[in-house]
Amino acid sequence: MNLLRRFFIPVLIALLVIAAYRSYGWQGIFAVGGGLIMWALLHFTRLMNIMRKAADRPIGYVGSAVMLNARLREGVNLMHVVAMTRSLGELLSPQGEEPERYRWTDGTQSHVTCEFRGGRLAAWELVRPAPDADSGASGALPPAAGPSAP
Repeated sequence: MNLLRRFFIPVLIALLVIAAYRSYGWQGIFAVGGGLIMWALLHFTRLMNIMRKAADRPIGYVGSAVMLNARLREGVNLMHVVAMTRSLGELLSPQGEEPERYRWTDGTQSHVTCEFRGGRLAAWELVRPAPDADSGASGALPPAAGPSAP
């Protein structure tokens, strides 16, 4: 996939510019250039909207870690995860080192830790806190009140 982004797309753009010049001359180059600029502006606008929404929330917070865990897919980029959570992740790894690790935590202290290699999601883990033993929430239901036997 990295080979595709690194070599194939620039070669495709160059071939498109050459074909446009051969077919329409300078007007073809201007048309292709305008299309490429429009494509870049659309991506820039999407990036700015995602970052504006993420700026309004605390770093590393997500509404539901369980729902985030269910929606994650291997190979998506960091910006896609930030768009899903509407929050920047809490950086756990040292700055600039591979793999990058980010964590998003919800209100119940459940958290999802994501590992990114080359800017793409490689692995993630959901951790849910154990229920408190002193709160009486052992998971078992109390006995049902029913008619007593004579």
